[in-house]
Amino acid sequence: MILFGLDRLLNEASLRKPLQNKRVALLAHPATVTNTLEHGLDAIAALDDINLTAAFGPQHGLKGDKQDNMVETADEHDPVYNIPVFSLYGEVRRPTDEMMDTFDVLLVDLQDLGCRIYTFVTTLLYVLEAAAKHNKTVWVLDRPNPAGRPVEGMTLKPGWESFVGAGPMPMRHGMTLGEMGKWFIDQNKLDVDYKVIEMSGWQPDAAPGYGWPLLERSWINPSPNAPTLNMARAYAGTVMLEGTTLSEGRGTTRALEVIGAPDINAREVLSLMEKMAPQWAEGCRLRECWFEPTFHKHEHLLCHGFQIHADEPSYQHDRFKPWRIIALALHAIRKLYPDYNIWRDFPYEYENDKLAFDVINGSELLRQWVDDPEAVASDLDAITTPDEEAWRDVQQKFAIY
Repeated sequence: MILFGLDRLLNEASLRKPLQNKRVALLAHPATVTNTLEHGLDAIAALDDINLTAAFGPQHGLKGDKQDNMVETADEHDPVYNIPVFSLYGEVRRPTDEMMDTFDVLLVDLQDLGCRIYTFVTTLLYVLEAAAKHNKTVWVLDRPNPAGRPVEGMTLKPGWESFVGAGPMPMRHGMTLGEMGKWFIDQNKLDVDYKVIEMSGWQPDAAPGYGWPLLERSWINPSPNAPTLNMARAYAGTVMLEGTTLSEGRGTTRALEVIGAPDINAREVLSLMEKMAPQWAEGCRLRECWFEPTFHKHEHLLCHGFQIHADEPSYQHDRFKPWRIIALALHAIRKLYPDYNIWRDFPYEYENDKLAFDVINGSELLRQWVDDPEAVASDLDAITTPDEEAWRDVQQKFAIY
C-alpha cells in the first residue's frame, strides 16, 4: 500500500511532534487530498496538535478554478477556519514579508507533473528562498511524479530563467517535488530548514502506473487542464504548443494530449514524422483525430491533428519521448508548409520580450532546429542527449526513492 506524505503526517503522530507549539501554514491545491479523498486543509485543520494559521495557493488557486496562464487569483479569507488564504499567483508570485510572518512552518503539498514548466516547482523554489531569508521551516509532503523517472529535453540555459524555468534542469526532470527541493537548496546554496515527509511504498518503475499508483489512487486535477494520467505523461511535449499557433486541445476534453490546426493535414504530418524519426514515437501510439475547440485557439474551427496515447498496453515509459514527438511534429509541419506561421508571439508567464516557445524551452535552440530545413533527428539528439545524461547524475544524487 502506498502512502503519500500527507497520509503519513496524518497517521503518524511522531512525525507531527516537531510542529507542536508552531504556527503552521499549508500550500495546497485541489489535488492535495488524502487516500480517502479528504482535502488536506480539512484534514490538517482537524488535528488537535497542529495550529493552522494560514494557507497558500499556487497558480490556478487553492481551489484550482482559474483556467489559463496569467489568470490571477486574489487573496481571500477562509470562512470555515478563519485564516488568510494567500495567492502566490496574483499580485505576487513570491511570498511577501507579511505573508511569511503568518507561520513558522510551511507544509508544501502540491501534486506536480514532473515537468520544468509546470509552475508549482518554481513556486517551491520561491518559498524556499523566502524561508531562507526569514528563517522559516519548509516541509514538503511528497507525492509521486506521474511521469516517472525518465528524463528528456534540453537543459535551460543561463539567462533564460523565468516562472516556467526555475533553474538548469531538462523539460522532463523525473524527480518528485521533495527531491527537487533538495536540488534547489544545493543548486542555489540556500540555508534553510528543510524536511521531506517521504512517501512509503512508491515504486516509480512499477506497471501499470509507471510513476502513478494507478490501481490505488484516484487522479485529481492539480490544475484545470490536467484531467488524466495520459495528459501528465504527454505534458512535457504538448505544453510546448502553448508557444505555437497550433492547438494543444484547450477548449476540448483532451487538453494537452492533442496537437492540431484547421490548416494542416495531420495524416501527412504523421507520415513524414514516421520517415524522419520513427524511433521517437516508440513507447506510445499516435492516433489521427479531429477536434473543434469551444474556446482558446481556433475556437469553433475544425482542427485536424493527432492524439498521443500513453495510456494503453503498448505504453513503455522508458521509451516514451513526448518532448521529441512534439518537436518532430513541428519540424514536419515546417517541412510540409515552409511559410506556416508556427510561432505565437504574445506575453507568456510575464515574459514580454522573448518568444513564448523559447521561454518554454529555456533557449532558442529547439526553435532553431525546427526552422532549419536541413536539420535531421540526429542533430537534435546530439545537442540534447548530453544534457539528459548529465541530469541523470543529478537525479541519482538527490533521489529519495
